[in-house]
Amino acid sequence: MILVVGGAGYVGSVLVRELLERGYAVKVFDRLYYGDHGIRDVAERIKLEAGDIRTMDVSVLDGVDAVINLGGLSNDPTAEYNPKANFEMNTQATEVLAGLCKKRGIRRFIFASSCSIYDVGIGNDEKDIVLDEESPVNPKAAYSSSKYQAEKSLLAMTGSDFSPVILRKGTIYGFSPRMRYDLVVNTFLKDALSKGHLTIHYGGEMWRPLVDVRDAARAYITCLEADEDKVKGEVFNVVYGNFRVSELALRVVEALKEVDVKAEIRPDYRYHGVRSYRVSGKKLERTLDFTPEVSVEEAVKDMVESIARYRYSDFDNPRYYNIAWMKLLEEADRIIKVTRSVFELAPSSAFQPTVIGAQRRSQGADR
Repeated sequence: MILVVGGAGYVGSVLVRELLERGYAVKVFDRLYYGDHGIRDVAERIKLEAGDIRTMDVSVLDGVDAVINLGGLSNDPTAEYNPKANFEMNTQATEVLAGLCKKRGIRRFIFASSCSIYDVGIGNDEKDIVLDEESPVNPKAAYSSSKYQAEKSLLAMTGSDFSPVILRKGTIYGFSPRMRYDLVVNTFLKDALSKGHLTIHYGGEMWRPLVDVRDAARAYITCLEADEDKVKGEVFNVVYGNFRVSELALRVVEALKEVDVKAEIRPDYRYHGVRSYRVSGKKLERTLDFTPEVSVEEAVKDMVESIARYRYSDFDNPRYYNIAWMKLLEEADRIIKVTRSVFELAPSSAFQPTVIGAQRRSQGADR
């Protein structure tokens, strides 16, 4: 049985289906921040345990043969919004989970890292080169540094009884049953469909390594099935290609023309805090004969069809945007602590003016 931590998320929902299609028994452990939409139609074919990776009970590992850890906070905005939770989930909980696996004799542990570890930023032309797994890195952002610290801890655990594998994925694009519109290609498509135009910030000069979500899922399975001596203690970049953001915009617009969707590009040359880096995926190809196959254009056309089929065209729904959804959940939690259940009768003692006042002061309402 394969345990997929974070299996109800954007990548996890696709990976779970790919594993099932290959005949694997699958257990999903997920906080279900975004509900179970991503895995609802395969719910009868998997084991699902809801919980927080920071407090996972060791019993979750019963019957598990390998672990793919996609859990934790998954982008810069959410990490910067709560750096403490980001570090607890992405770094500390990963270390604890890996230690539990090692004690239980679960050898294969595949970790979802990120190519954002390589970010050199705009204005560093002397560093604007294609980087590989041997390139020195020194990530500063909360998200990328938490992933890098987890990587180092996992590699230090490598031994005759434990085989960690680290996948640094490029920025992902493509359709998932747990859809996101806060990723660059997906955002371009969403804006094209909802506004008729897409905006490229900072003139689109920055570089990004990208990969389709289906290729990312296939990469995990390739590392799961590979001979241990080829992957133990290894780091692999997962990249379809490197693109300037301006080129991505052009590719999205051209692909949309083939499905009768017209959109224009509007450049914005004002400075924005942007990431820029190029990454090589040759090691994965050389070692495991794995090459991502799904182009940006193919993914765009597939997304148009899938968005219509799943009725995910309510583009303003915060569920599709990680940071917006987290803020909404946080606000709902504050309210429910006061109101209790929405419709059930609540005792009068539940409504304490001092509590309400404290809530308002914490939000700046009494200033």
